[in-house]
Amino acid sequence: MAGDREGLVVGVIGGEQADEVHAELAYEVGRELGARGHTLVCGGRGGVMREACRGARETGGLTVGILPGDDARDANEFVDVPVVTGLGFARNTIIARTAEALVAVDGSYGTLSEIAFGLIAGRPIVALGSWELRDGAGREAPVLRVQSAREAVDACERLAARGRGG
Repeated sequence: MAGDREGLVVGVIGGEQADEVHAELAYEVGRELGARGHTLVCGGRGGVMREACRGARETGGLTVGILPGDDARDANEFVDVPVVTGLGFARNTIIARTAEALVAVDGSYGTLSEIAFGLIAGRPIVALGSWELRDGAGREAPVLRVQSAREAVDACERLAARGRGG
């Protein structure tokens, strides 16, 4: 994507509220991303976003939060680069288009919109306990379902490499 940067930009998408299981999954995804030298982009707030940022930060990863409001102080404490948009949920398209691949962890309708924007933009989507989608004809959406953080990041690396010509 950008110049000669080796690490990917991976979006971690999910709800602002997360139960213990999904919070732990998000944290583990963040740890995997940071340990592998990838940049994490997310909505920058609580729940899945906070836990993914916490994991990435602990392993030396860079975290970018695309915030819905007008105040950088709304970012969770693990966001390195808060991006203030004032766009509300419309900021979800920025997350989906900035990421080279997206990992959806649980989530509600905001996450669903990010998945849709990612699919429209041709980004690989990997799901950990997130939405199962079918079109009107019953065809399953091209979302790869995995069971662990390691599988999710492995899939992002494999699928995003295709987008980079790898």
